[in-house]
Amino acid sequence: MAFSTAIKIAPSILSADFANFGAECRAIEAQGADWVHVDVMDGHFVPNLTFGPATCKAIRPHIQGVMDVHLMISPVDQYIDAYAAAGADVITAHLESGPHIHRTLQAIRNTGKKAGLAINPGSGIEQVEYLLDLVDLICVMTVNPGFGGQKFIHSQVDKVRSLRAMCGTRPIHIEIDGGVTVETAPLVAAAGADVLVAGSAVFSGGSVDNPAPYGENIRAIRRAAEAAVKGLV
Repeated sequence: MAFSTAIKIAPSILSADFANFGAECRAIEAQGADWVHVDVMDGHFVPNLTFGPATCKAIRPHIQGVMDVHLMISPVDQYIDAYAAAGADVITAHLESGPHIHRTLQAIRNTGKKAGLAINPGSGIEQVEYLLDLVDLICVMTVNPGFGGQKFIHSQVDKVRSLRAMCGTRPIHIEIDGGVTVETAPLVAAAGADVLVAGSAVFSGGSVDNPAPYGENIRAIRRAAEAAVKGLV
């Protein structure tokens, strides 16, 4: 998993057909997805319940590229090894998930996986400065975590810009999770994001039996984001 600032589209399988996860993962990759984003929710840290390590392990053989596992759970630390063993390439924990996020990021790194740090819309970025040397990815939540299909929170664009400046030359991805569409992708890409998580915006109009719309949606989001980045050069 070499570092690159090129725009990457990471469809969230939260919007996929739960009865066909394996086929859905194969379909989105065949249609141009760069990463596969797995939203893990515990019904405690966020008001929804999705799936756990067993599901990640089951879909891993169907994913050729990066499996990006976003843990919207609390506590986190005792589950890190299970998600690492399930085949996650990136494991992301929330800044707000516990009192010792530095230790959590160390634990993720100790499994040999890439460590991600997610930040809720209501959280500031002051603490992030002291964690930069432990993170490979910063996930900026542009909706409140817990449900798919929410509207993009525009105030987070400035947060992305500030984080990109804070990262400097460090090889850190900035990921956007929530409300990514053809309209919002250019805003965050221009601000410095390079990984765009999209659920309904990718899966809308398609299915396992008719995956072509997935590709059309992925290409449209990528084009919009890349055009915004080129406009800065």
